[in-house]
Amino acid sequence: MTTTPPDAALATPDAAEALNQHPGGWNRTMGLKFLTATPELCVAELVVADEHRQPYGIVHGGVHCGIIEAACSTGAAVYAASTGRSVVGLENSTSFLRAVRGGTLRVTAKPVTRGRRSQVWEATVTDETGRAVAAGRVRLMCLEPGDAIAGGPATMGG
Repeated sequence: MTTTPPDAALATPDAAEALNQHPGGWNRTMGLKFLTATPELCVAELVVADEHRQPYGIVHGGVHCGIIEAACSTGAAVYAASTGRSVVGLENSTSFLRAVRGGTLRVTAKPVTRGRRSQVWEATVTDETGRAVAAGRVRLMCLEPGDAIAGGPATMGG
């Protein structure tokens, strides 16, 4: 999970404002801004800057993977928060469809399935003209309250 607002902020009808007020390290560094963050839909945007480009001058594939991961994980986390759970990513499969050099990228994530133990979300990244430039799917594990990850609490900012 790449965001670090207080866990309670995810329990709001649309957590986008809270996420933008308390961006996690990766989201802050990348300049990712959430437009919508609900249990049914997560939308975020990133304005391409020099740090997002690889040596050929196009957006690095890791940026596409990262914003897909961030949007899917955030949507899944908002859904999980309603049951007191949290989520962690298990798998990210991203396909690069079209090279991009600049502009604003928008990632839109929606759930495919949401169970008690896992969730799967899909996302599409589009450019300013609405053309799909990347698409991906993220599988997440649902954690019970009190579960630990990497030796620490499974809480936002933990």
